[in-house]
Amino acid sequence: MKVLVVGSGGREHALVRSLSRSPHVKELFCAPGNGGIQADATCVPIAPDNTVELARFAEELRIDLTVVGPEQPLALGIVDVFQRRGLRVFGPDSEAVQLESSKVFAKLFLERNGIPTAPFRVCASYDEAVKYIKSGEFGFPVVLKADGLAAGKGVLIARDEAEALEAAGNLMLDKKFGEAGERVVVEKFLSGTEISYLVICDGERFLPLVPSADYKKAFDGDEGPNTGGMGAYAPSVIVDVVMHRRILTKIIGPTIEAMIVEGRPYKGVLYCGLINTEEGLSVLEFNCRFGDPETQVVLPLTSADLFEILHAAADGEMKGVVNPPPRDHAVTVVIAAGGYPGSYDKGMVIEGLDEASSIEGVDIFHAGTRMDGDRLVTSGGRVLNVTAVAPELPRAIYLAYQAAELVRFEDCRYRTDIAHNAVSGAAAPKS
Repeated sequence: MKVLVVGSGGREHALVRSLSRSPHVKELFCAPGNGGIQADATCVPIAPDNTVELARFAEELRIDLTVVGPEQPLALGIVDVFQRRGLRVFGPDSEAVQLESSKVFAKLFLERNGIPTAPFRVCASYDEAVKYIKSGEFGFPVVLKADGLAAGKGVLIARDEAEALEAAGNLMLDKKFGEAGERVVVEKFLSGTEISYLVICDGERFLPLVPSADYKKAFDGDEGPNTGGMGAYAPSVIVDVVMHRRILTKIIGPTIEAMIVEGRPYKGVLYCGLINTEEGLSVLEFNCRFGDPETQVVLPLTSADLFEILHAAADGEMKGVVNPPPRDHAVTVVIAAGGYPGSYDKGMVIEGLDEASSIEGVDIFHAGTRMDGDRLVTSGGRVLNVTAVAPELPRAIYLAYQAAELVRFEDCRYRTDIAHNAVSGAAAPKS
């Protein structure tokens, strides 16, 4: 079988690495890929948002399965483009993808279907946002969410009224995230422990993957601005059998059923960002693709053949597909460029990867790298994902940081506390 993975980050490298282990996969391509992916797949210089060119490539090479990584091509309707050409593709179509591409749609969907989520207001203008902020209806801190896609950075937590008004101005007046800020969701801040929960869906059935936890804040102690994710671990220490059942019956099941009823059946991976509060579980957000960096800890713990799962889901035939529970633990530490998530330099030479990769149980997934002649250099804010798998979580943490310390490039940095509070008795991270 020939497989094409769309994307260029650490998530896509993890997908490529897992798919390469399937005996069914004979040829593996990635568009556009990165400096590390090219060692595991043939990289194709087609941008993820060039949906027509990607479909043409898949058609010409008779690709058997295309797996879409990033949110942008999904929001642009890549699945619809592929399906019109009779090409097998894993991901939600343009109707279903609104669960991620529109925060307004997602919140209204949750509300009308009785799926727990934070109280909220939809604001179509800056004046309307100011009105709700000044009313103090949700107290402080309060959450503001850009309606559209904002590269994982469109959620702002304001500690007081002044910060909330500034955030509303950034989103709606200054257009910090472009058209994504045309409408804004103002919602009550929920305090509790976050859970990343991924399920593979075939339009009717779903298969849970191992629950995980990611760390969005830039600095240790969950301080600083939100990022695309600075690390993750799995399985989440707070998801026991009882909570697992509650997630499936109160959130996942009702979501999939409601999407069918509303005429937009969901095929692909559904990422549910959940929070466990004193009042119970609540949905923070939906993503319509594999999480990043959650994928980097979830897939190494997935013992089932990933190709078989995704192929069956794309065909709507997942009946009988199983994924045995993991026996190990995984930790990912994201090594970032100095300045991330703000401005940062590129082109820094990366060293120490061979030594770090030689540690048993360690995998390194490339996120923002490229080849400059025979040198591997940085090309993004999140540069590398150092992942370690071990029978116990403390051992996985130790191995991940042992490897991370060996990786070097100018002004590199990483959080030093990924998963530490998960082994000290406090489940991580918190909001």
